[in-house]
Amino acid sequence: MNKLLFLVLLGTLSLAQAHTQVTSITPDAKTAVAAPKAVLLTFSEPIALRFSTFRVMAVPTGKTLEDSAKLALSLKADAPELATRPFTAGNMAARLRLPLKPGLKSGTYVIAWKILSDDGHPVSGQSVFTVK
Repeated sequence: MNKLLFLVLLGTLSLAQAHTQVTSITPDAKTAVAAPKAVLLTFSEPIALRFSTFRVMAVPTGKTLEDSAKLALSLKADAPELATRPFTAGNMAARLRLPLKPGLKSGTYVIAWKILSDDGHPVSGQSVFTVK
């Protein structure tokens, strides 16, 4: 009985300490799309947007996805290399719409993010999409 209670408590603590995750991204990485107007991100829980950074950028020739994501996150929000337009968001959100510049050229684009998880840990990640 004590062992079962311990396992239940351990599982509950693990769930309580789980980091925020991106659960959905549009456009999807598996398909080529016409130039989208925005990127949509959905998170496993609301995030503090003022402590978060989001960038979309064309993957430079010869750069890996990881290097491109680091580069994108290092740029200021109004950098000309970015495909995202500057935007203002509220304080907390579980869904986010990143407006994109019109007329994106064909190619591969990296979506990079750095968010502050509910437990205070930074979480970063990236995805890609392809414009036809």
